[in-house]
Amino acid sequence: MKVAIVFDTRTGTTAAAAERMAEVVRAAGHDCTAESVARADPKAVARADAQVIGAWTRGWFVIRQHPSEGALRFIEQLPLKGRPVAVFATYQLAIGSTVTQMARAVEASGGQVTGMYHVKGGRVPAGFEDWVASLEARR
Repeated sequence: MKVAIVFDTRTGTTAAAAERMAEVVRAAGHDCTAESVARADPKAVARADAQVIGAWTRGWFVIRQHPSEGALRFIEQLPLKGRPVAVFATYQLAIGSTVTQMARAVEASGGQVTGMYHVKGGRVPAGFEDWVASLEARR
């Protein structure tokens, strides 16, 4: 299965999480790319069998959290047509509804949100391995 991971990063934390997630996907035997939204081609990402989209959390310390504009703009360009999509957000202090906002954007682009994750720091979010394992049922 082909999995495309795209992310918007500001300090490198979201990129680090995306790269570690890509390692998990590849270790499970899937073909996987990981690119920033600034470099990724939306049409190529949409052709993958599954997508993972990450953003850093914006906001005022612990209020008004939301996903980065780069991630939301990229999601708006994707014709996802029912494909399974996992969303994740990295954060420092609070995440608020960042992941939920990303999920709504994915659904508006036609994707089926099958995983929602938040991670403090640049590591693999808890439960992501289960999402990767669920891809086997979709082959």
